[in-house]
Amino acid sequence: YGFTISIKEYIETIPTLWQTTKDFMKEHKDLVPSTNMMDFVTDKNGGYNRCHFWSNFEIGSLDFLRSEQYLSYFEYLDKAGGFFYERWGDAPVHSLGVAMFLNKSEVHWFEDIGYYHGPLWNCPKGAANKKCWCPEEESIETKNKGWSCTLDFVALPEPKV
Repeated sequence: YGFTISIKEYIETIPTLWQTTKDFMKEHKDLVPSTNMMDFVTDKNGGYNRCHFWSNFEIGSLDFLRSEQYLSYFEYLDKAGGFFYERWGDAPVHSLGVAMFLNKSEVHWFEDIGYYHGPLWNCPKGAANKKCWCPEEESIETKNKGWSCTLDFVALPEPKV
């Protein structure tokens, strides 16, 4: 799975998604590996910190999205009704699934690819920025650390496998 931008979700649009996800994890402990990335989406108290990978630019493996783990999670969410009665969108659902079932070595931040979707930027880093008109300091993870979650992803420890 790969992304360019990660930000915090508007909690008002997904009021029951986190509790439904926790219920799924409790009922399906056998599907959730211990080397997951749940620290990316949780705060110090175990609550949802609202971090998600922005799906305007993402690259995902169809093998992952068709896996037993992900399909079980998606079907569980579908039966809960939040796609219809709230606004459970692809970004928070994909992100919670990625955090639950993948480890950091299976997720890639495309820091060298410039991407803009107003009002957010991912400006290329390092040598990749030399051919870009987007200054690195305009990237959301630099300019607005309170809204961006990318540096939280970068800070995650590598999995111990």
